[in-house]
Parts: sequence; structure tokens; C-alpha cells
Amino acid sequence: MSDGGYQLISIAVYMAAMLIIGWFSYNKTRNLSDFMLGGRSLGPAVTALSAGAADMSGWLLMGLPGGIYVTGLADAWIAVGLTLGSYANWFFVAPRLRSYTKVANDSITIPGYLDNRFKDSTKLLRIISGIVILIFFTFYVSSGMVSGGVFFESSFGIDYHTGLLIVAGITVAYTLFGGFLAVSYTDFLQGLMMLVALLLVPAIAIFHTGGPVETFDTIRSIDPALLDFFKGTTTVGIISALAWGLGYFGQPHIIVRFMAIKTVKETASARRIGMSWMIFSLLGTVFTALIGIAFFEKFPQYNLENPEAVFLTLGQILVHPLVAGFLLAAVLAAIMSTVSSQLIVTSSALIQDLYKVLLRKNGSDREYVFLGRMAVLVVSIIAAVLAFEQDNTILNLVAYAWAGFGGSFGPVILLSLFWRKMTNWGAIAGLISGAATVIIWAKLTDIGVIPFQLYEIVPGFIVNLIAIIIVSLLTYKHNETIEQEFSESVRLLKDEN
Repeated sequence: MSDGGYQLISIAVYMAAMLIIGWFSYNKTRNLSDFMLGGRSLGPAVTALSAGAADMSGWLLMGLPGGIYVTGLADAWIAVGLTLGSYANWFFVAPRLRSYTKVANDSITIPGYLDNRFKDSTKLLRIISGIVILIFFTFYVSSGMVSGGVFFESSFGIDYHTGLLIVAGITVAYTLFGGFLAVSYTDFLQGLMMLVALLLVPAIAIFHTGGPVETFDTIRSIDPALLDFFKGTTTVGIISALAWGLGYFGQPHIIVRFMAIKTVKETASARRIGMSWMIFSLLGTVFTALIGIAFFEKFPQYNLENPEAVFLTLGQILVHPLVAGFLLAAVLAAIMSTVSSQLIVTSSALIQDLYKVLLRKNGSDREYVFLGRMAVLVVSIIAAVLAFEQDNTILNLVAYAWAGFGGSFGPVILLSLFWRKMTNWGAIAGLISGAATVIIWAKLTDIGVIPFQLYEIVPGFIVNLIAIIIVSLLTYKHNETIEQEFSESVRLLKDEN
């Protein structure tokens, strides 16, 4: 059997496992809460790894290694920023959000939580939140589908568009039927696959490059700047890379996991598991890229056409095709775990926060679950159309969507959990100003009006924060129900810890 045949067998086994999990979850999905939040039944390990897998996406095994392969450790500042931001997210946001969403009318979506938290009689906050989610997740899902197309093109020589459709089809199938439980269980398995693959590839590759000392000597001989955190970047560049960490507070597909864990107390265990997974995965990514530089220098007979395929290519070269197939499946796992998480949150926003609020408030759970599944299908089609012409890198697409959520939702979520006097009008002002700043700043930078490359999440986050504080102070009125729920969320936090 050819190498490609062995690898396709591994990919087929992986995809079949995803569909089986989807079917299993379908049988456990009985109502809208099950479909959108898994009935708040996740344990700490599933919560941690599903959040991590949903977070990292294809850029962990393709976009980030590709960036480090080209520019060296200067791009690794992103990994530092993400690690710090993820820890802060687990420590500050996870327990409080789990507590507050339960108190605030048992909210099952982020827009629903904000609506219930501020008692917004206008429903504007919920509607605007849902619209922001739709806009930025469409780009985010599109980036995942681009990753899928690149994956099949680089690994098997399959046409980019065919690969895109394969990834979209399998992901949509298990997400559409199994809902949040399918997404979480598949993310758990996919997270394990990603971790094993990211540790295995550099561990094997470094033996071929002569061990650690010879490997780094080879890299220095190519360009010493590749091993310098500061060469090839600027202060603004480092700030921009570290600022990726700010995005965590506003990523609906990640923080919704905090809402789904069984108890507040279990968020501490989940934090330890999640951070361990993340640190080892990021280290594996960095070393895969660096060792890849030395490997392709020592073995010029192997041609790396696309730097974003460094992990894929090393895996195919270094191990038996059947094992390589499972390493390749880990890349698919990274892609599909994030796409599925984003699809379920987007579906929730469409049905729970827009359709249910604007059109049909008193529908049945069966109707909403059916429409939620149709929403998954429609959003997937739109994202696939956007991804059909591959006109941007994976990292750039992810960066824009990440900034959009971090700049729009980040300060809103943080202050809603910690500041009693925040108001619905402050939240609305923050959401709109943050999202608009991200979009406008990115456009002005692209056309050269802004002469330096500051990541748009930084101005978006700052403008959002200022808008919330100013507008909330101007519009604050004492509301006894809000005060009681805020106090109750803090009490529940203490009692369950």
C-alpha cells in the first residue's frame, strides 16, 4: 500500500470516530440547554481540553509554526502573550462567569448572560452581541476552512477546494446533530491528539538534526537572528504579540466552556489541566518550527514549499505512514475542534439571541433545536464561500477575528463580572466602540494611514474600556435586583470554593 493510502486510512478512522461521538451526543441531546450548553454537565478534564482545542485551531500546528519558521523566535512572543492571557482568563473569568450565569436566570449564551446581567429591557445589548458574534465568527470559521483546504492540498495533493469541503462536511455533520456535547467530547479527544503530535514530531526530528546542540548551531549558521526574541521585531511588534493574551476574555467559543462546567469548584482543576496542556502544546509548536529550520537545511532533498506546512511535512517524512496519518489527523483535529466550537456558538447567537428575541419568543425547544441545526448549516455554507478563494494566510485571518472578539467582548465580560455599577448602556457603548475600532484600525493600517503595525486588539480594548466606564458612570441607576444578583454570584463563588 502506498504512503498516502496508509495516511488516508488513519484520517478515515479519525473522521469516523468524530461522527460516532456526534451520534452518541445526538442521543443525549434532549432540549435547547443540552444542544447549546451540554446541560452544564462537563467535568474539569473535558472542560479544560475542549477549551484548549477550541482555542488553538489550525494555527497552532500550521499558522504559528509557519510564522516562527520564517521569522524565528520574534514570532514566539505571541505564545507568551497567549499563555499569560489564558491563565488570567481561567483564574479571573472562569469561576465568576460560571457562578454569575447560573444566578442570572441560568443564562446559556454570552449575549443571554449580558441581557440578564443588566436587565436590559430594550434587548439591544443581546441583539448587538449576537450580531457581533455572527460577523466575527463568520471570518473565524472561514479561517478554519482555509486551514482544512491547505491541509489536504499540502498532505495529499488534493485540490484545495475539495479539502475545504471535506473538512466542512464532517465538522458540520457532528456539530449539527450532536450540538454542544458532541463539540466538547470531540474537542477533548482532539486536544489529546494535538498534544501527543506536538510532542512527538520535534522529539523525533531532533535526532535527525544531530541533537539539541547541533540543531541550534545549524540554526545560528543560517541566521543568528532566528534565535533572538528581539531581532526582527520592534517594541510595537512585541506589544502587539503580547496583546493576543487580551483576546481571551472576549472569545465566546472559549468562555462558554466556563459556563458549562458542573461546579465553580471544578474550575480550579480545569485551570491546572488546561494550562499544562497549553504550555506543553505551545512548546511543541515552537520547537517544531525551530527544529524544522535545521532539518530542511541539513536535508535539502526535501522541499518545503509552504512554511505553514512545516509540521505536516516533518510528520510525513519522519514516521511510518500509518503513524503519520494520525499526526496529520491531529492537524485536522485542531482545525475541526475550533470550527465546531465556533459553529455551535454562532448557532446559539442566531437562534437563542436573535430569532427567539426578535421573531418567536414562545416556540418549543424542539423547534429551537431544529433551527439551531439549520443555523449551523447556513453559517457553514457562508464561511465556505468566503474561504473558497484563499487570499490570506491562516494566521492573518485568525488574528483579525481574535482581535474582533477581544476588542468587543473582552472589557464587557471582565467589567460585568467585577464592577457593580456597570450598566447596559455602558456595555452597548463598549461593544460597538470596541468592534468599530478594531475594524477601522485594521483598515487604516492596511491602506497606510496608520504608519505602524500595532495589533488592532490594543486600541479596540482600550477604547471599549473607556467607553464602558464613562457611559456607565453617566447612566448608572440603583437597581435592587441587579445588586442582589451580583451579591448572590459572589456568595455562590465563595460557597462552592
